[in-house]
Amino acid sequence: MSEWRSGRMVKDRIEEYQGSTIQHGSYNDRIYLMRLADHSPADFPQQLLELAEHKGYSKIFAKVPEDAGAAFLQAGFVKEAEIPGFFQGKTSALFMGYYLRKIRAQEDDAAQLENILHIAEDKRSTAMLPPDARLTLRRCARKDIPAMATIYEQTFASYPFPIYEEKYLLETMETHVAYFGAETDGKLVALASAEMDREVANVEMTDFATLPEQAGYNLALHLLQQMEQAMQEEKMNTAYTIARAVSPAINITFARAGYTFAGRLKNNTNISGKIESMNVWYKALTDSSETTHNSLVQ
Repeated sequence: MSEWRSGRMVKDRIEEYQGSTIQHGSYNDRIYLMRLADHSPADFPQQLLELAEHKGYSKIFAKVPEDAGAAFLQAGFVKEAEIPGFFQGKTSALFMGYYLRKIRAQEDDAAQLENILHIAEDKRSTAMLPPDARLTLRRCARKDIPAMATIYEQTFASYPFPIYEEKYLLETMETHVAYFGAETDGKLVALASAEMDREVANVEMTDFATLPEQAGYNLALHLLQQMEQAMQEEKMNTAYTIARAVSPAINITFARAGYTFAGRLKNNTNISGKIESMNVWYKALTDSSETTHNSLVQ
């Protein structure tokens, strides 16, 4: 995916680098190692550092299997989060950061972010009311794409991926992303997506957006439960999210849905108009004994 323009912004590009998949650019001011090649060079972490220095980026964010973590730690990366069972329900993923400028590692709102996390954990056992009778929860289709793009454009001042581009929504819908919506009177009023990695059987629950007039109905939580059921049918083992740490609502949503906090990615993502820290949450969609049994019979 090359850089693209949407009015006021230029998005980062996704490309292959030494056999691995990275996203990088000035928009998020970082390199994001999205997928590490199975047989990456031993000095690959150092190659990422050299690329980041050459491009002038202030952070590298790497998502790697646990057994690859030592090489990144030796290169100066720090572990910011960990998700057990991320790969095929068996191998953990480490979310690692490297800061090329000290200011990028400084969180001026760290106390506020910790307080939001405590609030979310305190509300973990809050009972959930059933969805409003007016609402229909359903999987989105191609015909919904114009309305989806409008909702995302209205919700986010910026976003790390081009979700307000109809072409992007169509491409991802037809390949690996299941979009879900809450509808009332024939109109979509809230959205979320399940981005599947079928090769390693995990799914990112993301792209939550609710129109302001529908706030307070727990639509994100209802959509999340709908997506979990669908992803179990898709044989996904582990669900996770990378959520805005500054948002009480989305962190409360994942805590109430039974997700476990995995760590915080400092100043990681350009979302809602600025670079923000992100909280990682995860949940096993299948138990470990079931995963082990399935792997033995294949």
